[in-house]
Amino acid sequence: MTGTVVRAGNAHKRVNLFKNICTYPILYLMVLPALAYYILFHYMPMFGLVIAFQDYKVVHGFLGSEWVGLKHFRSFLGDAYFLRTLRNTLLISIYQLLWGFPVPILFALFLNEVRSKSFVRVTQTIVYIPHFISAVVMCSLIRTLCGANGPISGVMQLFGMPKTDLLGTARYFRTVYVTAEIWQEFGWGSIIYFAALTGIDPALYEAATLDGANRFQKAWHISLPGILPTIVILLILKIGNIMSIGWEKIILLYNPMTYETADVISTYSYRRGLQNLEYSYASAISFFNGVINLVLILGANAISRKLNDTSLW
Repeated sequence: MTGTVVRAGNAHKRVNLFKNICTYPILYLMVLPALAYYILFHYMPMFGLVIAFQDYKVVHGFLGSEWVGLKHFRSFLGDAYFLRTLRNTLLISIYQLLWGFPVPILFALFLNEVRSKSFVRVTQTIVYIPHFISAVVMCSLIRTLCGANGPISGVMQLFGMPKTDLLGTARYFRTVYVTAEIWQEFGWGSIIYFAALTGIDPALYEAATLDGANRFQKAWHISLPGILPTIVILLILKIGNIMSIGWEKIILLYNPMTYETADVISTYSYRRGLQNLEYSYASAISFFNGVINLVLILGANAISRKLNDTSLW
């Protein structure tokens, strides 16, 4: 009886999907490019993960390479650089989460209280621009600003500090990287919060004004709770990407003198895989990274669902 009900339910869903496709064909056609992108560049390449369990040789291919099981995973966990790269990855990601995650929220709440629409538009345009600057240009700019003869070093000298190449000093690398990342992305990251704020009923603000609430109180008791589900969803996604740091910028900014604090799992995987041609070892590192991210996002989603009934699924 239960099996019959399940089959009937599945058949009903298929009929509804077919009806929706017939009713809204343009919308489904618009989805096809995005669907093709994920299939071609995210799902099909997953087959390549098998080389993490092989001693992969290009001349032998997937089918001819020797299977070695968990050899490369054990090698990575016992690697002399494992703890260093793991520590750097976690620290940079946690710093970005602690310092970078609240910035677009605060920025959106601030602009939501500004009455001048022209000021809001100009400000948004200015803070969006860094997002569209390529990584190479952005890193060149950061190098210029943070060099020994750069303006930031000049300001430090005014306060009695020695002239310093910030990107050549290991202890400053994380601070520079996280600050630059926040500056480049906080404006673009605030777009979702602006969209969520527009969905709040204006009558709530009017009622609060009649009750004598000031702007801060309205932002705290209306705006912030109104976008809280959006904040939770984005926080879950951020936690799920804690082990994934944009390796492009780090590779363009770090050097052997800053490996101690700058070398993360993705950059170490890049060096072992592409520079040393150890494809299987690099794939094992990436596989390990992906599993940790999966565990984190599942855990964050479960905790969020239990605490406030907001979750990705």
